[in-house]
Amino acid sequence: MTLVAVLSAFSTVTLAIESLSAGELSAVGQVSVNGVAVTSNTTLVSGSVVSVGANSSATINLGQAGKVELLANSSANISFSNNSIIAIMNSGKARVLANQGVASTVTTNHATVIGDVALSNSFVVEVECGHTHVDAVAGSVVMRSGSTDKTVAAGTSALAGNLSQAGCEPCFRPDTPLATATPATFMTVLLLAGGAIGTAFIIGARQSTDTTGGVGVISPIR
Repeated sequence: MTLVAVLSAFSTVTLAIESLSAGELSAVGQVSVNGVAVTSNTTLVSGSVVSVGANSSATINLGQAGKVELLANSSANISFSNNSIIAIMNSGKARVLANQGVASTVTTNHATVIGDVALSNSFVVEVECGHTHVDAVAGSVVMRSGSTDKTVAAGTSALAGNLSQAGCEPCFRPDTPLATATPATFMTVLLLAGGAIGTAFIIGARQSTDTTGGVGVISPIR
């Protein structure tokens, strides 16, 4: 019985060691882990909060599981094991590469993005004011918002949340309806367009001249 107890204890320790894993973080610019500034080749422990400043980025290599890249002005809690990648994003933009057989999820205030464990998945999650975007690059993911699931295949995108939330700047992504822009935004666009047209008219009038003896003569009726 003593021998069995000892073997059980060693087995438990061995399994615990195998289930733990550490990632390697490469930093460009201002990057911190749990509030402490770090540089490249930093060992990242599962459950750490990674924050990235302006004009900066952080790439977390998770070995056989895959990797996570956080772009400028991003913050996320990153947890992982040999067969899972879990990110809870507070802000910014993350790119996730999860190998086949690895469960990957990214959770924001608006939705949870779940990778298809049967496939190798590559996807981008971006948290913006009032809403979250997901772009599937390879594989397939599901965007779960409340009780609604939407499958997002490679090459497509989806969003969750409120695009026109008060106090948020308009979103100008290619798949965003124009109705989400505010009236002030449309007025600005119209004024800029009017100015461009007026400038083009004046330039065209100056270039459309009669020439006599090599000297440009502007027509009085133009």
